[in-house]
Amino acid sequence: MAKLDILSDPICPWCYIGKANLDAALMAEPNHPFVIEWHPYQLNPDMPAGGMDRRTYLEAKFGGKAQAVQVYARIEEAAQEAGLSIDFSKIERTPNTLDAHRLIHWAGIEQRQTAAVSALFKAYFEDGRDIGAHEVLADIADGIEMDAALVHRLLESDADIEDIRARDAWARERGVTGVPTFVVGQRHAVPGAQPPELWTGVIAEMLAESEQAGEQ
Repeated sequence: MAKLDILSDPICPWCYIGKANLDAALMAEPNHPFVIEWHPYQLNPDMPAGGMDRRTYLEAKFGGKAQAVQVYARIEEAAQEAGLSIDFSKIERTPNTLDAHRLIHWAGIEQRQTAAVSALFKAYFEDGRDIGAHEVLADIADGIEMDAALVHRLLESDADIEDIRARDAWARERGVTGVPTFVVGQRHAVPGAQPPELWTGVIAEMLAESEQAGEQ
């Protein structure tokens, strides 16, 4: 088996697309060698705790409405190619994702990490839910068979906040400047939303190496 570490943010559309492309390759090769772990990286670490109006955020980030429309047209095209149904019109606010990353962390303790990541992506990009809101996060936890009441209590506390911030800072200190970033076997970094074909090739190569090693 090989570790596949994924640095991601639940409000990053390219992370959602990258996950969909990876999932397609993993489904095509169920004997893949990967053990997946998700790691926190906030696109907007300085976002106010309550988030902000999405239109205001996008126009500030991309330098105006026209530029934002151009960028997101490309994202929508890539999402459709990946088989995703993103509905940006439903998203009213861009949240601070610190608490969403805490939920992913707690889900990992219960072996539900990828389920949490998938549910967060769907809630934000398809349903337009505010994944910065504690009630929404607790409901998402309930949907993946976690204890919603416990999650809500933890969210109201400071539990693991500094740990998430430290892990985010650690990634930046090591040169990660954007997500998704995939780290294969704790050695090779693969940035960006790569197509399924790339992952299919990586998996085939790793399986061949494993088979060759077994014959020696």
